[in-house]
Amino acid sequence: MEFLKEDNASETIQESPETHISSHLDEVVAAVSITSRKKAHNKLPQTALFQPPREKLHLCEERVKSYSSNHQYKQAIQELVRCLALTRICYGDSHWKLADAHVNLAEGYLQLKGFSLQAKQHAEKAKEILVSAIVSPYNDNSDVFKCSVELFCTLGKALLSLQKFKEASENLTKADKLSKELLQCGRIIKEEWTEIQARIKFSFAQVYQCQKKLKEALPHYKEALEYTVNSKGDKSIECVPILRELAGTEQALGFHNEAISRLLQAHLIVQSKKPSQDQASDSAHFVARAAVASGKPEYHEVAEKFFQESMGHLKDCEGKGRAKFLSIQDEFCHFLQSIGQEERATLVQKESLEAKVGAFGDFSPKVAETYRLLGKADLAQGNHSGAHKKLKKLERPQGKIARPGWNTVPTPGPVSEASRVLPWRTMVVANSNTLAKGWSKVTGESRDTDEDLEAPAFANPECLQIQSLLYGPQDKRTLATQQTVDILSK
Repeated sequence: MEFLKEDNASETIQESPETHISSHLDEVVAAVSITSRKKAHNKLPQTALFQPPREKLHLCEERVKSYSSNHQYKQAIQELVRCLALTRICYGDSHWKLADAHVNLAEGYLQLKGFSLQAKQHAEKAKEILVSAIVSPYNDNSDVFKCSVELFCTLGKALLSLQKFKEASENLTKADKLSKELLQCGRIIKEEWTEIQARIKFSFAQVYQCQKKLKEALPHYKEALEYTVNSKGDKSIECVPILRELAGTEQALGFHNEAISRLLQAHLIVQSKKPSQDQASDSAHFVARAAVASGKPEYHEVAEKFFQESMGHLKDCEGKGRAKFLSIQDEFCHFLQSIGQEERATLVQKESLEAKVGAFGDFSPKVAETYRLLGKADLAQGNHSGAHKKLKKLERPQGKIARPGWNTVPTPGPVSEASRVLPWRTMVVANSNTLAKGWSKVTGESRDTDEDLEAPAFANPECLQIQSLLYGPQDKRTLATQQTVDILSK
């Protein structure tokens, strides 16, 4: 097995306090300990104390399957650690099953964000064990070779997460070649090989995508989908992540029709599996976003339909679900504005304002953005009084800033009256002291201004925007302001 032995002598595992792998003794203690845990919901029965290690191992493996199927990855990790310790007790330090336990634990770590280095370390440990486990004659080593395929796949994904693309590709190539050799020798059946290929092609596609090589990623995603359909069926939930990644790649390449079709297919699969409200909302949201991104009028109805469906799954939720609903609703309003339905968007924003204050707080960026949009709508309609009332809400009270896109943070020290710059004054008083000074630079003509009114420089483009709304982009007042802003920006 040249794949495993290649450069093995020079490879060492670099450990740090943050990424320390449990020692042999720690793992044994974790495996055999019966100390009660306050928050453990699924405790081992008292009789487990007298169970043989192999029975305990089987019980832990069943729990891993249960936790993983329910996406409870943290609990699955705990059981995988116990499996590792029990496997060492049952089979020793040099058995291929111990390597397989390390690979399984590495896969578990890959399910949790931020643990790619731990996954890499466990995969490399498995590689060391497999090198010593392969002995001649090789006829009885089918399990070792199958484990080697899983090892290379897992190590490739771990390296991909660490953005080591060359090394990731090398390990995925080894997995691909070894799996083909096993198929040709009759060590694995065609169905097993098809499942392996689906995972390898998907990982290859992600390697290319992470390097922004979308044209190279596209055929690999299509192959991954084809293999998954052949092994699991076209209604399998395993198709959904592949369809979504494939759709994202097609959308980035400008194939919007194909992307929307893929996401609709994924949505149908999700609906058929009795999803949670959150999962159903996400699925519809994917379709809505793709329809908006296409920019095509024929997809406007599709976008609205799936925005409404996505929000419908969350409208009665509280807490995080409510916040998510309001965020999707904001996207829907931006979509309505983009297709010329400003009045409808404004009505939705008005209705959502109270709920946003409750969900995000009075001084949150989302509430500030809503006030800004409502004020802008009033200005466009010539309702200066209404705009003033809404934009005045963005004033900095008691040292807090509430501007769209800004975090709400306290400002040090007392807040002077001069620092309470109202967006209304910022946006509407285009001939403030700052612009008046700019005007005098351009024309030599002075204007009387309130010396205490100094509009900040960042607001000048927004003044221009408001003037464009009020007077039109070609009006002489708008053009004069544009010229002033250009001079001040130099």
